[in-house]
Amino acid sequence: MKYYYVYILKCIDNSYYTGVTNNIERRMYEHLTGENTTCYTYKRRPITLVFCEEFNDINQVIAFEKQVKGWSRKKKEAIILGNWDKLKYLATCRNSSHYSNK
Repeated sequence: MKYYYVYILKCIDNSYYTGVTNNIERRMYEHLTGENTTCYTYKRRPITLVFCEEFNDINQVIAFEKQVKGWSRKKKEAIILGNWDKLKYLATCRNSSHYSNK
């Protein structure tokens, strides 16, 4: 069975990079050594792997990566800390003009 991974790296500038791979060890090596000079992480090394989730369906991994890339920093930090329950709270609109807050 083939496995795929969505991962989040924390860069030296405290930004996050989200990626997908079918070989996490190889991909980490590429990030750490700066093999691709045009990669987001190249000028933001050293990097640290802070999240990695395994999938066995390519469609699921692509969808999850796309979803995570669109998330706020707080949502990414919630899953990094393993606090999946906090995602629902962070997704709820708390703006005073929202219908549920009237």
